[in-house]
Amino acid sequence: MEKLAELQNESDIRGIAIATKEYQANLTVEAVRKIARGIINWLCQSGIKEKITMGVGRDSRLSGQKLQETMIEELTVYGVDVYDFGLATTPALFMSTQFSQFSCDVGIMLTASHLPYYYNGIKIFSQKGGAEKEDISYILSHVDTSALSKEKGEVTEADLLTVYAEDLVGKIRNARQKNEDHPLEGFKIIVDAGNGAGGFFTEKVLQPLGADTAGSQFLTPDGNFPNHIPNPDNKEAMQSIQQAVLAKGADLGVIFDTDVDRSAVVTKSGDVLNRNRLIAVLSQIVLTEHPDTSIVTNSPTSDHLKTFIESLGGHQVRYISGYRNVINKALELNQNGVDTQLAIETSGHAAFKENYFLDDGAYVIAKILMLLPNLQEKGKSLESLIADLKQPLETQEVRFKLEADKYRTLGQQVIQQLANIDIAGWEIDPENEEGIRFRLRPPYGHGWFLLRMSLHEPLLVLQVENDEAGYIIPVLRRIQEFLASYPDVNQERLTTLLQNK
Repeated sequence: MEKLAELQNESDIRGIAIATKEYQANLTVEAVRKIARGIINWLCQSGIKEKITMGVGRDSRLSGQKLQETMIEELTVYGVDVYDFGLATTPALFMSTQFSQFSCDVGIMLTASHLPYYYNGIKIFSQKGGAEKEDISYILSHVDTSALSKEKGEVTEADLLTVYAEDLVGKIRNARQKNEDHPLEGFKIIVDAGNGAGGFFTEKVLQPLGADTAGSQFLTPDGNFPNHIPNPDNKEAMQSIQQAVLAKGADLGVIFDTDVDRSAVVTKSGDVLNRNRLIAVLSQIVLTEHPDTSIVTNSPTSDHLKTFIESLGGHQVRYISGYRNVINKALELNQNGVDTQLAIETSGHAAFKENYFLDDGAYVIAKILMLLPNLQEKGKSLESLIADLKQPLETQEVRFKLEADKYRTLGQQVIQQLANIDIAGWEIDPENEEGIRFRLRPPYGHGWFLLRMSLHEPLLVLQVENDEAGYIIPVLRRIQEFLASYPDVNQERLTTLLQNK
């Protein structure tokens, strides 16, 4: 039981599915069998006692098919009727609980997002939305079979991705007042699926809308991820799609992560729109549609993004990192009467109120595609939407490994002590709910820095931005001096960085 609990990754399940020289497998076939029982028990305790239907899908990971087969086999042993969706995406698995032709009580997606090939994981959705941390805890600790049905369930193979894609196509067409079947005719759009599950987007979404998708790359599912990490937050991945867009003269480049719950774009001129710039584009869209709305982001966003959102008449709420955290904050604000249309992380997780607050990378692209023909008719570009978004002159991120067994206790201690530091030009930013954030003023230029705990790893993460050149290094040196009294905080990366400056 204790080993199963170690698989919890906030509101997901994640572990090593393929043993390597460095790691033993812990997300094994036997573990998946137990988790399947836990999911049934979790659903039953929520009040569903009649015949249960679940949908199961996977991304392109090497371990995916075997673990999917195991999950389906175990679910049917205990009376669950299962849709075997084969290769699918995380957003599509949630939508399997909403589409009337499936009406699944639960959607289960086998994925570990952009992590290395030897990982896998499980994301779970009910008809109300994604599982929460407490749900995962319940599932991993209630794996007994005493209350489970001994009646055999049935398996039905079904094509979820086509249904999901047709739904997206309809929404994009309906957004055009001209009632066109092919609103993207004349547009050349390149997709980079990173050998994950997003290759369907070319054939099933873009081409029916009239787009030319020639030059799209890495569409074939391959769990070795031979070309680059499928991650819109990764520099090499973004360089790859950027080069493809420029080489092919495309109007737009689209990149997905492995399970398509995150995405980013590259414009015709080669500008990368991810992180703060993607948040700004989507903020422009939702504030045009919903003036005065609030937008929840995670904490490591630029001060300039806040200024940009407020200049459009919106309100930014910076909250703690983790896609479930920003989504739940948006839900809370709406419940309290504060209209909040978008919850988004700098990593690319973005969830719209109009779309069940589902973090859906394909829906993000759909929102941009709805806008593209209108921009062309007005002689404008995507970049024009964020022309007023100021960019910092210098940025730097440093990760400090925490060597102590109780690394979270150590990390919190460091953060608390840093909050007590008294340095002229460093002022604590009160609009922050994660780690410690300082505003920087002369003699440290004009900018900010944030020190926070990593959500999933034994790391402290430092992010620094400045609008003036030459001031990040002095900040880093003061941080180095402060951390000297913490021998269990590994400063190797910071030391190397400062030596190379």
